[in-house]
Amino acid sequence: MTIDSRDQALLSRAVELAERGRRHVSPNPMVGAVVAHAGETLGEGWHAIVGGPHAEVAAIRACGDRDLRGATIYVSLEPCCHHGRTPPCTEAILDAGLTRVVVAADDPSPKAAGRGLGILRDEGVEVEVVAADSDLGRHARLQNQPFRKHARTGLPWVMQKTATSLDGRLATHSGDSRWISGGPSRDLAHGWRAEVDAVVVGIGTALADDPQLTARVPGVSRQPRRVVFDSEARLPLDGKMVASVDEAPVTVIAGRAASRSAVDALHASGVEVIVVTGENEHSRVRAALSELGQRGVTSLMLEGGSHLAGAFFDAGEIDELRMFVAPLLLGGRTAPGLIGGEGVERIADAVRPIDITRTPVGDDLLTIARLKEW
Repeated sequence: MTIDSRDQALLSRAVELAERGRRHVSPNPMVGAVVAHAGETLGEGWHAIVGGPHAEVAAIRACGDRDLRGATIYVSLEPCCHHGRTPPCTEAILDAGLTRVVVAADDPSPKAAGRGLGILRDEGVEVEVVAADSDLGRHARLQNQPFRKHARTGLPWVMQKTATSLDGRLATHSGDSRWISGGPSRDLAHGWRAEVDAVVVGIGTALADDPQLTARVPGVSRQPRRVVFDSEARLPLDGKMVASVDEAPVTVIAGRAASRSAVDALHASGVEVIVVTGENEHSRVRAALSELGQRGVTSLMLEGGSHLAGAFFDAGEIDELRMFVAPLLLGGRTAPGLIGGEGVERIADAVRPIDITRTPVGDDLLTIARLKEW
């Protein structure tokens, strides 16, 4: 049997339901599911919270006492087949008597990677997977980019968020940057903080602005980890981040130049300190991302200035750029630009986005450039 227009509609609904888990399920993926028979929807579900029922189980339970033999389940992501916080979804599908499974995207994690679908096929369940290059298949994969990158590489997905003037400045020549973007843009960025596992700045930003880096939006289920790239462990003990360490964890990425007394003082204040090494800045960025990935950080928002952005850029570790361009002109030969670092030598070597969208946000223009897909 092939996937027809009715299947497409029900699978699209599963992908839509998955969005309800945003901000609540990381490091797990967002997943939605629909159980239907002869085109009639019998039950819907989504993964709502870490440790809670997976989407498939929620959808099956929503069907109540109905006989599901001969029914189809539409799932936005390949069903799991391993024991974790919850039993395998493949078992729930088989126990319910479902005879067909339609999937929008594969699960690239080592525990999955097609195993669940193989188990279902071996048990006589018909399995259909939409084409990876179809609009629906791509939409489902893009929905879980942090999960997919972390599953494949062990590293967090990196989104750089920035605000610039029309002439590409992050701040004036004196370092003043509050506020380049308008209120609606800042509100949107706070929502992004609530979606990621970590927010990252450099020590320069931490010292200049003393930011709190929490997500100040309604309904936040957990605050992101605050990460400061701080080679000498100079993060002030009386600053806002350390003062709020009980509200959201703080991690300092330090180098061998950090004094033992500074590291011990941060530890005593509840701050985690990770010492990384490397021959240059971008190798230290990769080492830091590896350490964060091992701690379950699947996504991070880079909010630092030009210097830190340049190190991430040179490391090839910016997956998406979200840039607010404000209707301002700042000028200044020494005013910082968007990305520092070494950069590329020739235009032919430039990083070219896979796709770009532009959306007005208040008086600003938001440009989202996706640089990689996972």
